[in-house]
Amino acid sequence: MKKQRLAILGSTGSIGTQSLEIIRQHPDKFEVVYLSANSNWELLGQQIQEFNPNKALIANEDHFGALKANVTGTEIISGANNLPELAACDEIDTVINALVGFAGFDSTLAAIHAGKKVALANKESLVVGGEIITNALKESDAELIPIDSEHSAMLQCLVGENYSDIEKIIITASGGPFREFTNKQMENVTVEQALDHPNWNMGAKITIDSSTMMNKGLEIIEAHWLFDIPVEKIEPVIHPQSIIHSMITFTDGSSKAQLGLPDMKVPIVYALSYPKRIPLDTPRLNWSQAQNLTFEPVDFGKFPCLKLAMDSISAGGYASAVLNAANEVAVERFLKGEIGYIQIPVIVEKSLANIHWNDSLSPDILKEIDKETRTFAQSIK
Repeated sequence: MKKQRLAILGSTGSIGTQSLEIIRQHPDKFEVVYLSANSNWELLGQQIQEFNPNKALIANEDHFGALKANVTGTEIISGANNLPELAACDEIDTVINALVGFAGFDSTLAAIHAGKKVALANKESLVVGGEIITNALKESDAELIPIDSEHSAMLQCLVGENYSDIEKIIITASGGPFREFTNKQMENVTVEQALDHPNWNMGAKITIDSSTMMNKGLEIIEAHWLFDIPVEKIEPVIHPQSIIHSMITFTDGSSKAQLGLPDMKVPIVYALSYPKRIPLDTPRLNWSQAQNLTFEPVDFGKFPCLKLAMDSISAGGYASAVLNAANEVAVERFLKGEIGYIQIPVIVEKSLANIHWNDSLSPDILKEIDKETRTFAQSIK
């Protein structure tokens, strides 16, 4: 396996730090060339000292001076607008895009245009601009490998299979912290409760999305584009144990599932080593112990964000871009205490009903829609 030269965009977040854990285990297989962070310059500085990348970018320009003063031997640059250029540089083979939100789209597209392998944790790239991304992939020799546990599971189940033989993709969801809540209880959910996920340790935004099940909706949109599958063939189910990460049912009636403990390092290492596998020092399932794997249908009435996301695929056009921008604003407002928990889907639904564009699909128009939607979502009382 050729040593991969890596750019890790979002190296101080959950996916970024776990990616570096894998690199520590395999220094003979991976070389860190570029790192980037939004504002956590202290941790970025520690990573620079350990991995000695050629360049490091701090998106928040207020921290440029402090970071530059505390590191040596690495070129320090600042400004989120420089991320796409970093993702397309000749010095790297693979981009781990662990950026949060629509901000990651430009970097994904730039890396694809440059023919890179993209290990994608930034689901918004496909949610907002799936058609643009997939068209770019057809015109490039780039690879796009998902880091999401669910999409990694789908990919692993589909190795050696014809996509035309897929009858249904079953995408599993833990149900989050409110699986057993009543609609009445949901009205009084606090930020602390929503951030207390039972199975996964993730960043704040994705944890809130998991609690509303918007995260599952975004993953269904992502699967639609990744595997060219109509939404009617993608079924979400609740699986509280988070052991089976996704299943594929084929036209002959057989099904495949990918299983593992809740651990994001598994899909990360698979994305980096694909199509091969490399050893990973991480806990294993103990099959000598009794296991209970249970499944139940999704209550769409309790989790309206999931239905809104699935409907946005059918609506087509820019609906998914509106959905994503409105949700990002709503989650941020909830985390700041500006709105109640059950107002998150209300803001998303109102945005979808009020923001309409008929222009042809392009990155520039996507940015205009994103901007207009955020302004509208912020204004909703």
